[in-house]
Amino acid sequence: MSPLASVSAGTGELREAFEHGRVCALAAQGQRDLQRCMTEQADLFGAEPFDAALASSIALTMAFSAPWCDAAELRLANRSVLWCFALDWQVDHEMGSAVDLDLLVRRQRAVADGGSAEPDDPLGRFLAELRVELAAGPAFATMHGVWRDAVDRTLVAMRREWHWRADAHRPGLDEYLANADNLASTMVNVTHWAGVGGPQAHALLDRLVAASDAVQRALRLVNDLASYERDLRWGDLNALMLVEDRSVVDQELADQVRQATGLIDELRPDVPREAAYLTRQLGYASGFYRFTDFWGIV
Repeated sequence: MSPLASVSAGTGELREAFEHGRVCALAAQGQRDLQRCMTEQADLFGAEPFDAALASSIALTMAFSAPWCDAAELRLANRSVLWCFALDWQVDHEMGSAVDLDLLVRRQRAVADGGSAEPDDPLGRFLAELRVELAAGPAFATMHGVWRDAVDRTLVAMRREWHWRADAHRPGLDEYLANADNLASTMVNVTHWAGVGGPQAHALLDRLVAASDAVQRALRLVNDLASYERDLRWGDLNALMLVEDRSVVDQELADQVRQATGLIDELRPDVPREAAYLTRQLGYASGFYRFTDFWGIV
């Protein structure tokens, strides 16, 4: 038995630390790939918030959510998260008018549907690369429509929130949570399952998406509770701005977590790995947001 094998076969704290080291190494591989993306596409990722810590945080999130995967299996999910951050930045900070925003949405929809990106559209070019990589997998024929719809839901939700801000509209908390696709975690999850999910996961995709949406709503509130001060500075909406009493948001978060975990538990006997992925995603992100944020400027 090799020395490393002896450590991995240990018990208690030794084995736990070994596993943490293995997952962090998986994240390091993912971070290097993301930083290559950001360097190669500087016209898309040139803003200051796109720093090394963002790439690291994305890679760590996916590695701890799906530690049974290897770096190649997490590549699409990691890159999808990065694309979502680029989309979010463009919508929130670079769209000067509704006309500009509608053009961005039309272009991304066309790419998700199989079209080519426009020469002056680096965001679409990156999305096209993701689609091409997905198309190389055996499940794309059956998963393309679901993936395209998930991309569209994210685009629609980000556009809706842009108009809320532009029109000084303050939605109610229920309306705000119904728009949680602007967080884009379900889009990332569908991408992950399209790439590495098995036949049973694909057969139960409607239920997996419903559970993912519940996790997404919970994470929308987790994010808001952590990023309130930054959202005030950036002019973003936040659940705490929509209620007079913070305890309302705290209670809503507890309710959303209960709903999400209930849906996940119903799926666990049939798709245990996908259920574990959603559970770990919820737990990891909740711990992460207690102390920091993804963006490089907070």
